[in-house]
Amino acid sequence: MILLTRKAEFSASHYYWNDAWSEEENRRAFGKCANRNGHGHNYTLEVTVAGEIDPVSGFVVDLKDLKTVLEREVVSVYDHRHLNLEVPEFKSANPTTENIAIAIWKRLDGKIPGAKLHRVRLYELPDLFADYYGEA
Repeated sequence: MILLTRKAEFSASHYYWNDAWSEEENRRAFGKCANRNGHGHNYTLEVTVAGEIDPVSGFVVDLKDLKTVLEREVVSVYDHRHLNLEVPEFKSANPTTENIAIAIWKRLDGKIPGAKLHRVRLYELPDLFADYYGEA
């Protein structure tokens, strides 16, 4: 089995908030991130797929096909968006780096022809990241 990784980048804004809590509790838990106007981040996404090399093409997956899937399923949906307000999966879940990684997995799983999704790694620049390997 071969692992192949492709990177993509996007920028998005978000805020953290729990509707069950008071404003004070939200500010205590999330600090500046509880500002309902939001704040922005640049993200780097790494998607790793696993598979066997096709003996005819020499590919596990054609990288331009993988790029097309990433653009369609993630970048075009998340880039320059306010995640809480514009992306359905974050209407009821805080768009933490961890939750974004899980949402990206769900968007990509089963949509990469000829390869199995192995890992989603998301960097919230400058240095935070989350890995997601799917459910065991």
